[in-house]
Amino acid sequence: MKLFPFGHATHPQWQMAAGLVLAQLRAQMALHDYAASATLGLLYITDHYAAQAQDILDHLSAELPEVTDWSGTVGVGIASSNVEYFDEPALAVMLCAVPSDQYRVFSGVAPLPASFRPHTALVHADAATPDVSELIAEMADRTATGYLFGGLASSRGDVVQFAVGGNGNLGGHGKAGGVFSGGLSGVAFGAGVDLVSRVTQGCQPVGAARSITRCDGNLVKELDGEPALDVLLADLRVSLEQPQAAMAALRSTLAGLSQASEDVVSRTGNFGADVVVRHIVGIDPQRSGVALASKVEEGMQLAFCQRNVEAARADLVRICAEIREELEPEELPLAVASALAASDAMAAPSPERRIAGAIYVSCAGRGGPHFGGPSAELQVIRRALGDVPLVGFFAGGEIARSHLYGYTGVLTVFR
Repeated sequence: MKLFPFGHATHPQWQMAAGLVLAQLRAQMALHDYAASATLGLLYITDHYAAQAQDILDHLSAELPEVTDWSGTVGVGIASSNVEYFDEPALAVMLCAVPSDQYRVFSGVAPLPASFRPHTALVHADAATPDVSELIAEMADRTATGYLFGGLASSRGDVVQFAVGGNGNLGGHGKAGGVFSGGLSGVAFGAGVDLVSRVTQGCQPVGAARSITRCDGNLVKELDGEPALDVLLADLRVSLEQPQAAMAALRSTLAGLSQASEDVVSRTGNFGADVVVRHIVGIDPQRSGVALASKVEEGMQLAFCQRNVEAARADLVRICAEIREELEPEELPLAVASALAASDAMAAPSPERRIAGAIYVSCAGRGGPHFGGPSAELQVIRRALGDVPLVGFFAGGEIARSHLYGYTGVLTVFR
């Protein structure tokens, strides 16, 4: 599989940005290492262009008639290789050269046909959709792996999604024109499309995983039979007798949760694959309880954690190293991959890495300063994976497996 052509640009006028993107795409399509033709396009725009979404899609479709299928959405920020666009008008496009019989674009008005059995799926969703978490779980159940990746559209204006299926793959769009609001849309991929995906929570556990032994709604009362607040204070090594220091520590602390049958902390000391991180919204000294921004149940596993620049960078490097190890298992042990990912040694493109393209969906609260500077998050990925084609957006919630996350990043690469 050759590299996926991609382009990105910012300009006050969307026509100029689109022209710059098209020039990048056409220049790459003329190169030997890049795919010369593709039928699936991914399109991400910042919310500055949301009102012109239909015009942008129509223009790109007319300029790239060989691209018969489109998917994408809007974000308060978008991403491409080594750069983030926040609070400015911008768009990014990647043309995915995958076999046309191995994917289907879907939307609320044109659902997946029963004849197509997806292996996994890229999903864009509207946070205002009722029961959106349940819809995501149902979509995961329809895939053979149970694995989704994507995120919730984020916008200060119109919340739009792109979904166009051509070549007779899908019907039912009617007059919608390929731009939608509400519900779910995306691309379902067959087993012939080889993907590797990882989730970064950006957190580091500060204590051991424990079982919730007593709770009430969202209030955790006991962990392994001990008062939950006492456990939290012990993990943080603070006391309520020094309230200023205690409050400062509590504000930067969160809780990682998983079901009873799942590991919260992996053998490497990081959060396990199915952990969801939730904020601590209060403490109850009288009942020695800790209140979370989520309902909990007895038997669930919980580990307190902290999120900061160092933890976020370290965890992002970790998932990049895991992806590299999976792509080159016989040549690159995890320890070596981690060391390389943390340096600039692998910033140059490397064809043996066998990455045709990548999609990165990160939380709108993670970009920029959360990693220490503008575009720092994407620069970490570039140093780790090389200068591979990449597009994505900053979401109002991130989708991975059957879960809806917050403050996470979901990195998916096409082998």
